[in-house]
Amino acid sequence: MSPILEISHATRRFAGLIAVNDVSFTLDEGEILGVIGPNGAGKTTLISLISGTLAPSSGDVIFAGQPITGLPAFRRARLGIGRTFQIMRPFPGLSVLDNVAVGALFGHGGGEGDLNRARERARGYLDFVGLGKSVDQRADELGGPGRKRLELAKALAMQPKLLLCDEVMAGLNHVEIDEVIDVLRKVRQQGISILVIEHVIKAIKSLSDRLLVLHHGEKIADGAPDAVLSDKTVVEAYLGKRRA
Repeated sequence: MSPILEISHATRRFAGLIAVNDVSFTLDEGEILGVIGPNGAGKTTLISLISGTLAPSSGDVIFAGQPITGLPAFRRARLGIGRTFQIMRPFPGLSVLDNVAVGALFGHGGGEGDLNRARERARGYLDFVGLGKSVDQRADELGGPGRKRLELAKALAMQPKLLLCDEVMAGLNHVEIDEVIDVLRKVRQQGISILVIEHVIKAIKSLSDRLLVLHHGEKIADGAPDAVLSDKTVVEAYLGKRRA
């Protein structure tokens, strides 16, 4: 497989704090890469460097063989990078359907350009994530699990080649987690590469082809899930040296 994403020595500083420090990795086409690490490890910052909502202090981002380090987020979206957000903020006052239609209007290749066609596509993605019965509900009235599904539908409506998921399973129960895992596997079957941040280790292990671990902004492991999760350095990062 050829990499759809290459991150080379990415670093992001916030004044005196280094949130991501010299991180390099690749993500192959059709691969699911899980990104794990303790709170404050730099995981969301890393996704923001890829999606373009933050610029790296140094390092490079290459997508589908094209350097995109200097491109703004909307340009990256139109190239085929979609993302969900850990803090879910649906467009207030708009229906669930029109929240997703926004993604269809402004996504990969410039989007639909026609509101009716965008809404038609949005309905398909809402059915896909299990929100088909909520199309007319105001998006800001959805509960937490519904908003998680809405985030996925909004990102998928942009027709991404690469989907970045930031804790789409956080706060869900076991049944809901299994349902999201099933959706993400179906997304991969459509040829979409996925990078997913998650704290639910059992879920991320079963979903991912490979795990990347961040700690204090640095990559400390990258490999097959079983090997990574049994790595002494990874165990210490999560539990501390005494308990590891």
